Amino acid sequence: MTPPSAQTPPEAAAPTLRRPSTAAAGLTAVIKTTSHTLGLAGVVAGTRALLKVNQLDGFDCQSCAWPSPDADRHVFEFCENGAKAVADEAMTQRVDRAFFARHSVTDLLGRSDYWLNAQGRLTEPMVLRPGATHYEPISWDDALAEVAKTLRALPSPDAAAFYTSGRTSNEAAFLYQLFVRQFGTNNLPDCSNMCHESSGAALSASIGIGKGTVTLDDFARADLILVIGQNPGTNHPRMLTTLTEAKQRGATIVSINPLPEIGIERFKNPQDFLHPLKALPTLLGSGVALSDHWLQPRIGGDLALVKGLMKAMLALEDAAPGTVFDHAFVQEHTHGFEALVTDLRAANWDEIVAVSGVPRAQIETVGALAARSKATICCWAMGLTQQPQAVATIQQLANLQLLRGNIGRPGAGLCPVRGHSNVQGDRTMGIFERMPGWWLDRLDREFGFTSPRHHGVDTVDAIRAMQRGDIRVFFALGGNFLSATPDTEFTAGALRRCELTVQVSTKLNRAHLVTGRTALILPCLGRSERDVQPGGEQFVTVEDSMGIINSSRGHADPASPALLSEPRIVARLAAAVLADRTTVPWAELADDYDRIRDRIARVVPGFEDFNARIRRNVFYLPNAPRDAREWRTATKKANFITAPIRPHAVRDGEFIMMTIRTHDQFNTTVYGLDDRYRGVFGGRRVVFMHEEDIAAAGLMAGQFVDLRNQHGGRERVAEHFMVAPYRIPRGCVATYFPEANVLVPIDSTAEVSNTPTSKYVVVTLAPSADPQAALRSRTAERLG
Repeated sequence: MTPPSAQTPPEAAAPTLRRPSTAAAGLTAVIKTTSHTLGLAGVVAGTRALLKVNQLDGFDCQSCAWPSPDADRHVFEFCENGAKAVADEAMTQRVDRAFFARHSVTDLLGRSDYWLNAQGRLTEPMVLRPGATHYEPISWDDALAEVAKTLRALPSPDAAAFYTSGRTSNEAAFLYQLFVRQFGTNNLPDCSNMCHESSGAALSASIGIGKGTVTLDDFARADLILVIGQNPGTNHPRMLTTLTEAKQRGATIVSINPLPEIGIERFKNPQDFLHPLKALPTLLGSGVALSDHWLQPRIGGDLALVKGLMKAMLALEDAAPGTVFDHAFVQEHTHGFEALVTDLRAANWDEIVAVSGVPRAQIETVGALAARSKATICCWAMGLTQQPQAVATIQQLANLQLLRGNIGRPGAGLCPVRGHSNVQGDRTMGIFERMPGWWLDRLDREFGFTSPRHHGVDTVDAIRAMQRGDIRVFFALGGNFLSATPDTEFTAGALRRCELTVQVSTKLNRAHLVTGRTALILPCLGRSERDVQPGGEQFVTVEDSMGIINSSRGHADPASPALLSEPRIVARLAAAVLADRTTVPWAELADDYDRIRDRIARVVPGFEDFNARIRRNVFYLPNAPRDAREWRTATKKANFITAPIRPHAVRDGEFIMMTIRTHDQFNTTVYGLDDRYRGVFGGRRVVFMHEEDIAAAGLMAGQFVDLRNQHGGRERVAEHFMVAPYRIPRGCVATYFPEANVLVPIDSTAEVSNTPTSKYVVVTLAPSADPQAALRSRTAERLG
């Protein structure tokens, strides 16, 4: 019997296209924030939650990792999407045993991601037994015993994989990796594998650390800020305040992105409505113009573009030697300069323009800005990290910064803008399949055991191993694995081959519906909720995008008395699985998180005196390139790394597709069906195309098409997408994820990092034979 489709179902009604917003945020954001929060959480609970989010005595926002100020935080230190995340967690609706009795798994598979998320908070452990159609309740003891029994019966610890979401706290992540390594494997895939893995790989080779090198204070001192492959208005809205302040201090801002994004063009700061002198001008005005220049590369054209910027800088250096490149810095701190210059001289302008899609004059204009700037910051996100040459592209950005010594001095540096709020902290805590030997040595000394030294699997390799049958148990500490990963039907088939799949979650999502033979849902506390253990009321910590450690203390009552904290779940799981194989006092650690932090302080560099420091204030982790211009690379210097420009291998009738978010979602969580910044309302299944491409393909705006990818000889199909005209480069299209993830091939990954190439997928489009056929089929399947 063919299993039901794992994809999000076609929509009952077509989206409508209207005029996009003319400025980011503003009064509309205030109205949306208020209505969403009060509608889901209620007036009292919603207001209390918002007053505590991102406060020093409150909880860290569940969404993005953009840092908050070290002090002097606003009363409302959140953005529209952060407020949606807070309200989503605080909502009053509940998904309980009665809900699961009413809805079969097949029925739920036919629901939209928006509908699934809107049903409410999970309240108790649930199990889906082999052959069952419905989840049913199970006690915590029995659920953990089921996991322990299955794990102990595996032929090898490597037959299990343990995934981590970026929501997981430092304390939970540290305990989790300790348990997994005591169990005997390094199979620790995480969400970073699908986003900034490319950044970590690139920067580690270039400058000796897999993190950025700037702080918030640097933005106030920058002359030039390049925002590349990033849409801060939707994905990191609080960054707009930082950019506005930089702009007001005289910084030049350049946006480099295939799509025009209103969030980097013009901004109305909602905080201004609280200021009596700013409120009316903000309401009636057009907003602050942010970007001074917009370069529009073709999808996948960024490497050529950055090389063009450096080639333009080299020409200016040749014309006036010693006035552009920082030769003293280059001589003292770098390796490979001559090879880079040779590579840039050999680069052909015709090729740069053809591959990047950006006119030479525009590249030279921004190149001249970079040549004059005394302090430049380069920011980027998934637009760069999910391309085939992602690692090499980011290394070209590092090259550009090194040419003028723009690392390790005020107002300058590299800024990979992370997504989920503790994705960087999880890696710091050891959530990585290839942690270095010295780090594992410190862990072993602290806990008196020997960690496995063979490498584990990342996310893509874990999916492949599940498909082969080599991994039989999949355990996820947070996240929505099915919807976050590529090649949806392939991934679904891999999960269905497992003996057991386990999801630690706060809300219902599609990963609960595509499962192994047995499936467990283990509900946990949310970040905004009080965490009371035998040692008293607890707090956790997170690391933001700039390596700052923040405390996070929930204040709301838990959604259910049956919820456990993530550290408690991990501790109970470890005790059940390892039994007398471990001497770690798991229960004691979960009783009082200070004890976890004491262990972290002795294992993880930079966390010395952890408990005392975090109680005083936030603190910064050491960053050798930023703090001391120290380069922990094989050459002991920062490395210039060259890379070739590759032409786009696209045939007639093919397009390069990128996946993007709407303004009504964060990662895979869908809060609503509108994307007002792009003028899409009431739906998500749209494909953005250039008007001339629409005409050339014989299509019309509003027509429904099916998208296909043929990578590796296997056809992948995404049905029933509405054509939407947009200012996107010719030959390129854009779609929302997770709906279009089915088209992202499991075997198309970035070189070195193995990150899925969600920003470079070759597709064809054809009219849907019957726009309503797919919907009728899925409806019949759900009701059948």
